[in-house]
Amino acid sequence: MKLFITMITMICFALNTYSFAGASNAYTEAELEVVHFLQELFDARSQYLLSKDEKEILNPYYLPTETLSRHALRQEEMRKQYIHAWAAQRKIQFVRAESHIRIPRIRMEGDRARVSVVQSQKLDYTYMEPISINQSFGVGTRHALILIKKDGKWHVLKEWYSDPLNENPKLISKMDENFPNPSIHEHLKSTSIAKGKSKYRRDRAVAYANKYAGAAWGAGNDKRYNKKYVDYTSKGGDCTNFASQVIGDPKEGGGLQMTANWQYWFNSGGSHTWVQTDRFSRFLQNSGYVRVIAKGTFEEITKVSKDHPYGVIGQLKPGDLIAYILHGNDVDHFGVLVGFDDYGYPLVNSHTADRHRVPFDLGWDQHTRYLLIHIRD
Repeated sequence: MKLFITMITMICFALNTYSFAGASNAYTEAELEVVHFLQELFDARSQYLLSKDEKEILNPYYLPTETLSRHALRQEEMRKQYIHAWAAQRKIQFVRAESHIRIPRIRMEGDRARVSVVQSQKLDYTYMEPISINQSFGVGTRHALILIKKDGKWHVLKEWYSDPLNENPKLISKMDENFPNPSIHEHLKSTSIAKGKSKYRRDRAVAYANKYAGAAWGAGNDKRYNKKYVDYTSKGGDCTNFASQVIGDPKEGGGLQMTANWQYWFNSGGSHTWVQTDRFSRFLQNSGYVRVIAKGTFEEITKVSKDHPYGVIGQLKPGDLIAYILHGNDVDHFGVLVGFDDYGYPLVNSHTADRHRVPFDLGWDQHTRYLLIHIRD
């Protein structure tokens, strides 16, 4: 996403600066202290995320006397405020949060440590009315931290990461009382396309999106991107590269035929149209591969009517795309629609930050406009 270019570059620089074996039996005693601190920190964050207002859960991990440490703590507070406000608007309740981390690199510098952490977080939720079974989705984030040891304890001194749940809790779009609708699953069954009989292999596209959703909980491939493709995270974001892979990978993905402008060279990387949001969006709309269903705000695309009992977004099928527009007409992000939860809420996968079966508007605000792109079968 364009707004995150500077932040992403800083994160990736930090993640690429330090090298570490990563095996538990290779840790020194000092490094093992850091590992235990990080495990406790990220577990505490998950606990705090769903708590009411228990700041004491996180306070011991930060330094109130340090400006950057206070800023890092404030980011977690804003994250919590946003997700609770979003849940209230969507009439859902979060019931569980789990955090799993991988620590690729540690560099000890006396009483300081520079570390990179890859977090896979699982969030479970349920609808308040009617009563439903738990739903789950996953996000993946890459963190660069500077830790400092004071009075025999480690603390967060500074941190950077691109957070898919970091948004203004006061700018959440309101929802139509008749949206979502669980009967969309029966509707999808009645309009489904037979597998393997179309130019666009929709079932494979969805499978690809789930396999290569990166660090997000629930993703396959050992939570790694597809190594056949360049990771463009440090070059401004990998969301468009991922969307292109999903619909265009010839072996595992949707298999749409590459063109002179939209293609990937496996020995060097993707064309501008393959990896850049605006160029990809313009290509799709002029390619003949897609039909743009609608463009509008959350309220506009989810409004239930006689003609659109599931909202106009209900015309999308798994394997279609959603483009996100923040300002003007420039596209800032792409997500892949991979399905609907049990109650009919549209779910997306994406890169930068990594998402797996995440409600499509989570992490966006009321000013976001959505471009709904149906790929012709």
